[in-house]
Amino acid sequence: MAGFDNISPIMTDKLTQDLNSLRIERNKRAGEKRGRKWMVLGIIALVTLAVAAMIAFIPAGANLRNLGGKVREVGVALVARQAPSSDNVVLTAGGYIIPHRRIEVSSKISGRVERLLVEKGDLVRSGQVLAYLDDREIRAQLEQARATRLAAGARLKEALTGSRPQEIQRATAALEEAEATAKTTSYSLDRARRLHSGGVLAQQELDNAQNAHDVAVAQAKVAKENLELARIGPRQEQIDLARAQLAESDAAVRWLEAQLENTVIRAPVDGTVLERLIEQGEMVTTGYVSGRGAKSAFCSIANLKDLEVELDINESDIPRVRLGQDCVVSPDSYPDRKYKARVREIAPEANRQKATIQVKVAIEAPDDYLRPETNAKVNFLEEKKDMAGARESRILIPKTAIMSDGSGSDVFLFKDGRAVRQSLETGRELWGQVEVRSGLSGGEQLIIRGLEGLKDGDRVAIKQ
Repeated sequence: MAGFDNISPIMTDKLTQDLNSLRIERNKRAGEKRGRKWMVLGIIALVTLAVAAMIAFIPAGANLRNLGGKVREVGVALVARQAPSSDNVVLTAGGYIIPHRRIEVSSKISGRVERLLVEKGDLVRSGQVLAYLDDREIRAQLEQARATRLAAGARLKEALTGSRPQEIQRATAALEEAEATAKTTSYSLDRARRLHSGGVLAQQELDNAQNAHDVAVAQAKVAKENLELARIGPRQEQIDLARAQLAESDAAVRWLEAQLENTVIRAPVDGTVLERLIEQGEMVTTGYVSGRGAKSAFCSIANLKDLEVELDINESDIPRVRLGQDCVVSPDSYPDRKYKARVREIAPEANRQKATIQVKVAIEAPDDYLRPETNAKVNFLEEKKDMAGARESRILIPKTAIMSDGSGSDVFLFKDGRAVRQSLETGRELWGQVEVRSGLSGGEQLIIRGLEGLKDGDRVAIKQ
């Protein structure tokens, strides 16, 4: 420490003063700590006031989660009023395309399918043979019936012709023989009487002679009547009976011929085979059978040039529909194709469970694009005389832009960078668009894409 012995007293005093100046007093340090605490509290209060002010200026119902977050991109379309078209649609409904007449081809008799000549989709003409049934039993019965008819015809001819000359001659000869026998027995009877009265002949012999004479007289009488019958011929009753037996035989033959014809199954109308219901070798019957028994039909046929759309119209909408009303049909499978149509039928009674009335619309010129049992939309058009006065413009928006919660219909509009929910009163649906009766006036920017999860007040931007 020898080095510090040469330091002067003046320098020592100065060093001491400098060290004392660096010393922090306890009271002063505590005061500074309290100051920092009040400063932090002030900063927190200012931040709280700023947040409260921001919340005060946020629109009611705005989504706070979206504040400062990523802005959602949406697609918009300008709402515009449209003038009514020449085909003013008063109602749009969906239904199914069906044939006007669908025929199930069945058999009049039961039997086994011998041959089947059609497949699904085949075009057939009226009278064309579709199938053959086994006809061997019917052919055998028909031959028997024809033989019976020949016998009945011969009996009737015999009755109508009467007795032949040979039969009359035979009856005459029999009569002469019987008369001769009666004359001989008469002589024998006289002789027996004389002998009996002279006591030569016994009573028994006289009785035998009397009996022989009586028999001969009776036989002569029968022979005479047979001759008369041979000359007159059969009675009218016999002729009528023979004629009735022949008619019965004729009817049996005709019935079996018809049964034989029924073994050939023919198409009743021109059309297309929609479905084949039986296979070769299976049994077909005319009565009801179970699912594993004989079939009751061969196939179903329909004329695909005569199609219609079957619809169930709500009771509240049926006043807009009338018989003969013009319509436009568009199948769901080909929505760009349009077909002229006309209301053909309105059911006379409603369906109580569904509260609907069935309507059938006939398609005027169907083509190969239309298939039975496919979905189709039908636009019912109002009368031309009504269209002349219907010049008021209307607003139509895409159906996909409308959200329904059961109590009403709403849409989202783009305003000042935010999505604003707007309630609507809607009308009829027209080709995928919905008529707006109130809630929009035209010129609004309607959000049509990006609606999933969108809420009122969300920040949005128009997707370019």
